[in-house]
Amino acid sequence: MKKLLSLVICLAMLLALASCAAPASADDIVILFTNDIHCAVEDGITLSGVVYYKNLMKQTNKYVALVDCGDAIQGSYLGSVSKGEILVDAMNAAGYDYAILGNHEFDVGISRLNELMAKADAQYLCCNIKYSGSNDGIVGTKPYAIAEYGNKKVAFVGVTTPNTMLDSDPHCFMEDDVTVYDFSDGDFYGTVQQTVDDARQNGADYVIVLAHLGMEDEVKYRSVDLAANTNGIDAILDGHSHDEFIYLNTQNKDGKSIIVAQTGTKLQSLGQLVITAGGNIAVTTISDITAKDAEFDAKLQTLTAEYTEMLSKVICSNCNGLSDKDANGIRAVRNRETALGNLVADAMRYVSGADLAYQNGGGLKSGLPAGDVDYSDLIAVLPYGNTVAVVEVTGQEIADMLEYYGRNAQPETVDLVNKTAIGEEGSYPNVSGITFTIDTTVESSVIVDDDDMLVGVGDVRRISNIKIGGEDIDYAKTYTLAGSGYMINNGGSGMLHFLADHNVVNPGIMTEYEALAEYITNALGGDLSGYTGAEGRITFIGR
Repeated sequence: MKKLLSLVICLAMLLALASCAAPASADDIVILFTNDIHCAVEDGITLSGVVYYKNLMKQTNKYVALVDCGDAIQGSYLGSVSKGEILVDAMNAAGYDYAILGNHEFDVGISRLNELMAKADAQYLCCNIKYSGSNDGIVGTKPYAIAEYGNKKVAFVGVTTPNTMLDSDPHCFMEDDVTVYDFSDGDFYGTVQQTVDDARQNGADYVIVLAHLGMEDEVKYRSVDLAANTNGIDAILDGHSHDEFIYLNTQNKDGKSIIVAQTGTKLQSLGQLVITAGGNIAVTTISDITAKDAEFDAKLQTLTAEYTEMLSKVICSNCNGLSDKDANGIRAVRNRETALGNLVADAMRYVSGADLAYQNGGGLKSGLPAGDVDYSDLIAVLPYGNTVAVVEVTGQEIADMLEYYGRNAQPETVDLVNKTAIGEEGSYPNVSGITFTIDTTVESSVIVDDDDMLVGVGDVRRISNIKIGGEDIDYAKTYTLAGSGYMINNGGSGMLHFLADHNVVNPGIMTEYEALAEYITNALGGDLSGYTGAEGRITFIGR
């Protein structure tokens, strides 16, 4: 997924730690930052630990702020069952001042997102979202905000990845089948620069960008690219790629060094940026917070209590455990067949009665533990709350979709040096009721639009030997396909244009995790021993 130079990162972090001891002056401005919490408020240093540390800093410093760089409200059962509300309540209790929209904030839909932002105490920021529809659109954000700390003004500018149109539900950005939102893909750097210039003209002494861009090589706009194509920014606090890094000397458009930093994911660490009374800027990440704030913990327990009984219901006892990773600890569901992916796809086909089923690898966010498995474990695997839907498609269309899903499959599956799954793709197929072969020696002829949505396939194909229900595929026949409503109803996983006019037989049978629970309980009798590994549903030539 990411190809960062580990030695460079480590050296940068060591230099940062050496340069940023505890604030030396009560007049220093301390900005604490998180990113990609993904509902994991009790993981890592915990959100309670963040609150404890924030309160500790406030004992010695006049100016302390807490900000978040996106993807906070989605990622586990807490976000799924409350549609993000518990996380907003938790962030209110923690005392966040500013937050930005990550791509997964949009998973709840625009209307629900507006409700959550209205409830939030933090001001949400996003300078690069544009709306051209006829409704209210996004109503809870500002491009930037200026905070006054003594005689200094700090502008916080919000930036959301333009890749959001693909990484979230494409349908939520549409009205009457027309896309009415844009994340400034056509003039991204110009949009951010204009916002920074405006903040400076309105008196900002410092400009801190809160970004959700990341450092993945395949992303068009990375945080370091934003730095290199703008000026007037003092630091970029980043998110999206789940890295932990501190770059001290990223060059901006004018050759000036600025800081770019990210804290990992799921409260792996807490970021701390300090603007000293003398005007110097330093940053570090803190991962050794063990103390907690008792008052916050009590509030969190109250917030989650109503869901405890439902989530603790055991679905499967003495389960063998199904991982979303391989033996090396590298995520596998996005680039190969796994027992976990087979189980979920089988559950979709079971509850729908469809001819075949497909679950995109990007929708599988965790494995199932060994031992007792309860509802919270199922929701951890399928946290988005999408429904299982069914659509009618022809055999030819299935073949074309498989070409899209398998377009990045590579001869080797794992890069042990960089700890990544080679060719991994969020749309990678986990299937039931269908088998096929991917020839990785053939270059993909898939045709996509500017948003990476499937348009068609050329003459050369990677996918062959397709069988549905054990029979050779009939390209003229109509089949029923079960899958996530994210794809079938809303065009996710690259299917927006491709499935636009198709007959959706059932838009929502039940949520994905409910389907998984029903399949494990009723079809398997709570016994997962039949799922031990790949079964040959997807075979490869060239691996």
